[in-house]
Amino acid sequence: MCGFAGIVGLSTIEINSQILQAISDSLQSRGPDDLGFLGWSGKEAVQVSKYPEAIQSKYVTLIHRRLSILDLSPGGWQPMGTANGRYYIVFNGEIYNYLELRNQLRVLGHSFHSHSDTEVLLAAYAQWGADALTSLVGMFALAILDTWNKELILARDFFGIKPLYYTYCGDGFAFASEIKALLQLPGVSRRVNPHRLYDYLRSGITDYGGETLFAHIKQLPPSHFLKVSLDTPQQPQIKQYWQLELNQPSQLSFSEATSHLRQLFLENIRLHLRSDVPVGAALSGGIDSSAIVMAMRHLQGDNLELHTFSYIAEDPALSEEKWVDLVAQKAGCVGHKVQPLPLELVSDLNQLIDLQDEPFGSTSMYAQYRVFQRAKTEGIKVMLDGQGADELLAGYRPYMAARLASLVRQGKWGEGRKFLQQAGKLPGTSYKSLLMQAGRLLLPPSLQLPLRQLIKKDVMPMWLNAQWFARHGVGMYSLSGKSSGAEILREQLYYACTQTSLPMLLRYEDRNSMAHSIESRVPFLTPALVNFVFSLPEEFILAGDGTSKAIFRQAMRGIVPDPILNRKDKIGFATPEQSWLTTLRPWVDEVLESEIATQIPALNLEVIKAEFQAVVQGCSPFDFRIWRWVNLIRWAENFEVSFDK
Repeated sequence: MCGFAGIVGLSTIEINSQILQAISDSLQSRGPDDLGFLGWSGKEAVQVSKYPEAIQSKYVTLIHRRLSILDLSPGGWQPMGTANGRYYIVFNGEIYNYLELRNQLRVLGHSFHSHSDTEVLLAAYAQWGADALTSLVGMFALAILDTWNKELILARDFFGIKPLYYTYCGDGFAFASEIKALLQLPGVSRRVNPHRLYDYLRSGITDYGGETLFAHIKQLPPSHFLKVSLDTPQQPQIKQYWQLELNQPSQLSFSEATSHLRQLFLENIRLHLRSDVPVGAALSGGIDSSAIVMAMRHLQGDNLELHTFSYIAEDPALSEEKWVDLVAQKAGCVGHKVQPLPLELVSDLNQLIDLQDEPFGSTSMYAQYRVFQRAKTEGIKVMLDGQGADELLAGYRPYMAARLASLVRQGKWGEGRKFLQQAGKLPGTSYKSLLMQAGRLLLPPSLQLPLRQLIKKDVMPMWLNAQWFARHGVGMYSLSGKSSGAEILREQLYYACTQTSLPMLLRYEDRNSMAHSIESRVPFLTPALVNFVFSLPEEFILAGDGTSKAIFRQAMRGIVPDPILNRKDKIGFATPEQSWLTTLRPWVDEVLESEIATQIPALNLEVIKAEFQAVVQGCSPFDFRIWRWVNLIRWAENFEVSFDK
């Protein structure tokens, strides 16, 4: 687990050792254990461990920061090269099946001099080229320099667990694990991306596709690789190497599918436990994190010293402490709890915005940040977490409406009526909300925008400057998933995994963990498990009585305590947003009155101030738009963002 960066083909901009050092320093928390540089002149490569002054090349430069997880010896140092000098790699992530791949490559004649997964990954690419990517089980972002063909290959894992950004600078090309590293280069634009700004402010959506909130900084989409000719670095070729299989329905019975899902999940946990340093787990008390913790104990028995880390809300209505305690007691683990206060958020917010590179939508991300902070103080370097399970297994309440819409579109009126009667009784939902949300999903996309306007749900609310967005080519639209097929729930889950919820959560997870030099692993996100879940009938995922994650609950019987599996509520890392805002009112007022706030033309600041006062006075309902305002203003100030054309 690491951070890296690289520069290709710059001749119009002077890149000196101070800039290289600044790039390395910006990634220091991702790799505090070691650092390395490589310069390739087109004829020979120079590798140094600490002193970029020795790198004179203006053709290709690679920078690496190392967090040692597998093979703690110098044998895992990067940038790593092949013996014949053809390939050099910088790599961020973990390849969990590296032992199996190493055995396979040995049969093909490869020899290995370390116990690192990086050396296995490099040999796999040397053997199979880009085809090696589909054989990997893991999370990864990588760059491989091919000195013989004079090309550079970037690749990102199947779900975008690990980040990879790039930009064009002068006449060259640059890439890095984080945006802040690219901003160390002279001439990289800080201009905002108006379309992404609208998506964030209106819907809280970021991180999907190949763009970012910076207009001139791109991200490599998940499950894609990019190839750059060193002679023409500004003409990359981007190709998708894997995608979710949506049209291969399983024929297994519920019992057979349950058994297979259990096997897949336990195998994922077994692989994700491979480490040469202590491993812990985030524990919210919900089904997903509890399943990970109990599976760790189930597989390792008493041999594993298991530490869990939990956020506990002050508000009893949001606290999951009793569930956390139940799992910790059953698993026999050492439990650690954090309970951050509103004023602590204020003191940490600037650091949060800096480490995230882009704004975030709610304070639940801060709760996660504090969990990783506590794990670091306890000496934990690897954590397992349940990201992706809710998007795969319909863990959020709005998915109930999608299931209802599926039943209606399929003409299953009787089943739909029974589902509505049962699901409408569950906490956090109602008959009215289910009917309204299902109706929206059943409408053709062309009618959804007029309907939102008709019911006064503004697509361009008054607190946004519609004229500024129009001048920048952003019209009125609603960013929502398509629902043209008969299985609307499956379509919504796919959209959440690829466009809305999951990409953002994975960015938060990566930055919050790496800020504390912790590798966070997400065992629900492997191609085998995800493809299998997407092959299952919708009723296996969301049962007829509204029970979410139905098949996974059954798969975990006998491993996870029944009271956890029988839970009907859904909380997660929920923070008391509205009460926190009331406590933080003086600070929010200060942000809204700041000079930088007046310089953001996308906002109607006077409307925003009035709406905030209405919320804290109880005259207007709270929603997450307030955190988006504050985050945007602080982000624009911290990163010196430009809003001009």
